[in-house]
Amino acid sequence: MRTLSPFFAVAIALLSSACEGGQNGGKSEKAGKPATETTAMPVAGEKIGSVNGMPIGSDEYKEAAARKKPAEGSALSDAERQEIIDRLVEEKLLYKAALAKGLDKDPKVQKVMVNTLLRDAVYNDVRSQDFTDEELQAYYEVHKDDFVVPEKVQIKRILIKTENRTDDEAKAEAERIHKIVKNDPGKFKEVAAKNSEDVYRRRGGDVGFVPKEGKPGLDQAVVDKAFELNVEQLSSPFKSEEGYNIIFVANKRERVDRTFQQMKGSVLRKVKNERLKELYDTYVANLKAGATIEVDAAKVSAIKVDRGASAAGGPKLRGPGAPSGDDNDNDEADGGDAAEDQE
Repeated sequence: MRTLSPFFAVAIALLSSACEGGQNGGKSEKAGKPATETTAMPVAGEKIGSVNGMPIGSDEYKEAAARKKPAEGSALSDAERQEIIDRLVEEKLLYKAALAKGLDKDPKVQKVMVNTLLRDAVYNDVRSQDFTDEELQAYYEVHKDDFVVPEKVQIKRILIKTENRTDDEAKAEAERIHKIVKNDPGKFKEVAAKNSEDVYRRRGGDVGFVPKEGKPGLDQAVVDKAFELNVEQLSSPFKSEEGYNIIFVANKRERVDRTFQQMKGSVLRKVKNERLKELYDTYVANLKAGATIEVDAAKVSAIKVDRGASAAGGPKLRGPGAPSGDDNDNDEADGGDAAEDQE
């Protein structure tokens, strides 16, 4: 297993120290209190200096020096070496200033730290070259159905909801719209963009390619009806749980079976992700075994969740799957659909 990066190792040490302080007598140091020379902090290599008690290690100096190109010759000058030291000192000071402001308590920062921890302590143990062709071939033979491209239909839909009108009113509106698109199918996108009452309105009613198993958020009755129609066939208005639907089947794709060689890249990713999940589960289980966890279920239930709120704006916490930036990976392309489905 690779060692943690110097700054991240220090961060973990500081946070662990803070947690231990909180568990022993309920006292913990305030954020920003200067560390002392006696504070247990990991050193990356040999200690070559310190900033407010935070050590500067020879390994982090070497890493920074390796990235700096000498202005003259092949060796760094004394001035260039000093620039590296100055930069490391600045980074330590900035890091301590960030702790003093309590930035380590920011959920976004914590997610970055968690992702870094998983990459260094878990994910780096799994590399693509560790899996043999024989192992991948065996997995493929057992899971062939996972690598089949299923039959799909491209659905275009107009939905008239019944929640804010009577059933008769919704049906009458659907029949009015159906008459328009039946007389001129080329207007489907325009009519859907103006009248449909689902999330696909902004795309002119285009739901994309959908398999028989359906897709999240789409009424299965709509999918079932689509598979009964032919390409370029328009349905009559029909009712589902949400309201009255008018659908148009724009295209169909037949089921496609693929060989192991065609899907080798996908097989590798699936096998690798399963291994990563196993390691993740084990790692987290060990952390939980020594932790005191308390959750107020009543308070959790009372929290109102706004599903319309944007989830964008910060690093996402990665689950137990493939981490980003896997060293030594060079998966061959495994084909993919002839055209990407609109999701």
